[in-house]
Amino acid sequence: MDASTLGMRRDMKCPGRIVVVSADVGAGHDTAATELTRRLRGRGFVVDRLNFLDVLPRPAHWAFKDMYRGILRWLPWGYDVLFALGNRSQFSVSVLRLLLRPVRHRMRRAIPADTRVVVTTYPFANQLLGPLRRQGLLNIPLITYVTDFVLHPTWRSPGVDAYCAVRHAEVFPASAADDVDVTVVQPLVSPAFTTSPAVDRRDARQRFGLPADERLALIVAGSWGAGELKATVAEVAATGRVRPVVVCGRNEVLRQQLRADHHHVFGWVDDMPTLMRAVDVVVENAGGLTCQEALACGVPVVTYRPIPGHGRANARVLARSGLSRWVPDRDQLGPVLAALTDAPWGKRGTGAGVSGRAVRADLAEPWLDAAGVIAEAARRAGSARGEERGRRAFADTVGDAAAVLAALLQSSGGP
Repeated sequence: MDASTLGMRRDMKCPGRIVVVSADVGAGHDTAATELTRRLRGRGFVVDRLNFLDVLPRPAHWAFKDMYRGILRWLPWGYDVLFALGNRSQFSVSVLRLLLRPVRHRMRRAIPADTRVVVTTYPFANQLLGPLRRQGLLNIPLITYVTDFVLHPTWRSPGVDAYCAVRHAEVFPASAADDVDVTVVQPLVSPAFTTSPAVDRRDARQRFGLPADERLALIVAGSWGAGELKATVAEVAATGRVRPVVVCGRNEVLRQQLRADHHHVFGWVDDMPTLMRAVDVVVENAGGLTCQEALACGVPVVTYRPIPGHGRANARVLARSGLSRWVPDRDQLGPVLAALTDAPWGKRGTGAGVSGRAVRADLAEPWLDAAGVIAEAARRAGSARGEERGRRAFADTVGDAAAVLAALLQSSGGP
């Protein structure tokens, strides 16, 4: 049995290998990659995880994270400017592509030779992998899953074969919408947020030590506790409508500061589905994966004091689509929280006529699974490779036969 036949039999047993490229910048990109990995492995694929920042030289890895976190904390207006510049001109994205050029070979070496599809959940990875794909140095499909409600130019790169984005996501700027082929998929949210809860609301509150009969607002700000979280907590509490329940992520300094004035302050929470089902409303500032998880649970969402850049852009899209309420100033915070929490549980809208049940149904459409889109691309890539191996095997067989015939003719004195 020749090597090509063995390869074909291996392909029949396993759908193939997929590489998922994310980045440990916050938790949203990695969380989406984790859920995608779970779904693809459930379909039989071998899935490798690759941290985009690990491809960079180590000093650049840590400098990048610290710089991003520092801008959000100390110079938020600077991040807003960078986001706006990228939205209005391709120059800044072109500069990013140029800066990443020296590490293209390192990225190529990090992708195994038998990979059938590369998937990204982090925008800057596209600016490195897209050019490789376009130049033929990456000869397999490149698909990206957009973790925001905004398809910003930093996500877009020549060479990306498909952009998977959630329903209601918008291309920025709008003038580029006709040039981008977007596949609408359900959010990469764990089934724990969409299936029936293992515990009821009262048990969920008891598990986290929360009051049984008060209205509760879960305030989140990502894994870094970014943005104006202290001001948000104080202003939500001052409305007198709800009691704040705060998740600070991995920001231990912020957690200690808030615990001095508030009772229910947590650090990193492993069981967010149960915590979300324990509260009456979620107040967030980025519009990313946590917002999608809350919507999947059917909990109404309020966007307040959104972080610059993609946070404000997401807030606009969410408000226009009716998925959340964007509260632009402190005076409107109390009335909005009252409107969302006074209705009986199970009949609360997300803010503009879209019920939690409708949102969950929208998220659960089976034919919109991102893993299904990627699996189909892998299947086609595998078929193409199988055809190529078949052509090579046929050519090798013909060549061997010709060589044998020539040897026989030569030994018999023929021409």
